[in-house]
Amino acid sequence: MEDFYSKDVRKVENKIKGNIGEFDAVEFLKDKGYRILQTNYKTKFGEIDIIAQDGNVIVFVEVKLRSTLAYGRPIEAVDARKQRKIRKVAEFYLMVKHKSESDVRFDVIEVLDNEVNHEINAF
Repeated sequence: MEDFYSKDVRKVENKIKGNIGEFDAVEFLKDKGYRILQTNYKTKFGEIDIIAQDGNVIVFVEVKLRSTLAYGRPIEAVDARKQRKIRKVAEFYLMVKHKSESDVRFDVIEVLDNEVNHEINAF
């Protein structure tokens, strides 16, 4: 029973850390002049952490948080499967918002020990 509880505690801790990382990423983008359109956009296809606007470009941002590089850089977790899922959600967002003709970009923001790295056009 203790192991089940430990897993639940870890899930909650990871969710809190993830929320803090996403908050840091939103603030980072705002400081760079981006307009935040939506956070945690969820559909039946998946979720996009941040949808922002950079000039005339709609930017779909995946945020990855790590406390150590033991498992590689955070961006490495955004594999081909994850990229397909994000693209599908982005297409749905553009359709629903009647912005199918908009210029778009897919970025990844890595948060590693309070250091933020913004990979523009990551995929």
